[in-house]
Amino acid sequence: MEQILIKNARILTMEEKTVENGWILTKNGKIVSVEPSERPLPAAEECIDAEGGWLLPGLIDAHSHIGLYEDSLGFEGADGNEDTDPATPQLRALDGVNPMDAAFREAAEAGVTTVLVSPGSANPIGGQIVAMKTAGRRVDDMAIRAPAAMKFALGENPKGVYHDKDETPVTRMATAAIIREALFQAQEYRTRKEKAAVDPDADEPDFDMKNEALLPVLRGEIAAHFHAHRDDDIFTALRICNEFNLKPVIVHGTAGHLIADHLAADGVPVISGPFMTDRSKPELKHLTDRAPGLLAQGGVLTAITVDHPEFPLRLLMEAARLAVRAGLPEEEALRAVTINAARIAEIDARVGSLAAGKDADCVLYSGNPFDYKTVVKAVLCNGNVIYRR
Repeated sequence: MEQILIKNARILTMEEKTVENGWILTKNGKIVSVEPSERPLPAAEECIDAEGGWLLPGLIDAHSHIGLYEDSLGFEGADGNEDTDPATPQLRALDGVNPMDAAFREAAEAGVTTVLVSPGSANPIGGQIVAMKTAGRRVDDMAIRAPAAMKFALGENPKGVYHDKDETPVTRMATAAIIREALFQAQEYRTRKEKAAVDPDADEPDFDMKNEALLPVLRGEIAAHFHAHRDDDIFTALRICNEFNLKPVIVHGTAGHLIADHLAADGVPVISGPFMTDRSKPELKHLTDRAPGLLAQGGVLTAITVDHPEFPLRLLMEAARLAVRAGLPEEEALRAVTINAARIAEIDARVGSLAAGKDADCVLYSGNPFDYKTVVKAVLCNGNVIYRR
């Protein structure tokens, strides 16, 4: 890969510092250095003059279904919900993503360079989430962490799906019970495997793909992403996580701002959104643009999602703008779509900020990204210029 120099930029590193006028050098897909303009410019094979524009890390949405629900298609392109079994931890979003979906190109050109792609919320346990880049043709090459988390769902979505089938679960009690039963079985499976590893007289359990998929969650190697809107559903998610010592992440958390003190005290992050929508179901009655600001003010690590395809991923910065208008400070809004999202996804060693050694994912804006006249001038992903205006 070639060396690329971006100069004359206002660089918001998301590393607790802003370089008011500086340059950044990338090589072999990584950031080499971020320096103020006073430092001599290095030689590079390609140079982009920012002309005073704002340079940010590539944007990140920590919850989406991009590529699982394809653009302009109905059932033929709907691969996010295997609603024939309420517990499907063995499913991998990686296997359902179509990276040729036009939404990937549109997202990348809007500056969104990393996404978490998640199974849908039809099932109490939906499957394994993948963290991936938005630029590329082969999903195996685009993935940066698989699995990145396990998807769980509470509330009206599982109830509604299985009520229509006259199957369990049709209550919140049954939804939680299905999750518990699967986790208990995986715990027992783990115990038997561990015992067989040290005791030659102990029988190892027969291979079970569902249990195998839940082992990283039980070991704390990946987080449990819980789709939950109402505050009582959020507390059910935390109750289950406490019982099994899981790492919780609340996805959507529409009423989360009402219990921000509890979430902050427990150190539970929230991926907030989408809030550019109507109250299409009862559990959304506390929907508000002010949610990210109230969560952040309450001390909760907060990211923002558009929940693609609920809203197109290319509108992620528009969601951040809306949150700012509703009270979220600009710096916090930028963090909510960069470093906060990366930390929640546990991929911040690679993405989410501009620092030497990290992936060369950058988005160059013509000015302040919260100004409606501002446009994206260039986007780099893995050190490649994937868009230039």
